[in-house]
Amino acid sequence: MTMNKPFRMAAILLLGIGLAGCEGMSETQRGTATGAGIGALGGAAIGSLSGNAGWGALIGAGVGGVSGYAISNSRQRSSQ
Repeated sequence: MTMNKPFRMAAILLLGIGLAGCEGMSETQRGTATGAGIGALGGAAIGSLSGNAGWGALIGAGVGGVSGYAISNSRQRSSQ
């Protein structure tokens, strides 16, 4: 798949804005967002095998977000 230059520039710009938005987050918020992102990517990959990448991404983001929250929250409580 070939991407044209404006699409690449837009993708880079959106990635930069997304990463800059994480600066003021707490550890738990960052873990939740990271889990949701990783879950969405994994869910989309698995969902694309069955022809339903959108649903896979939504389910993966939900499961990843909940898991990321639980893990981050547990780590913060154990370090206190």
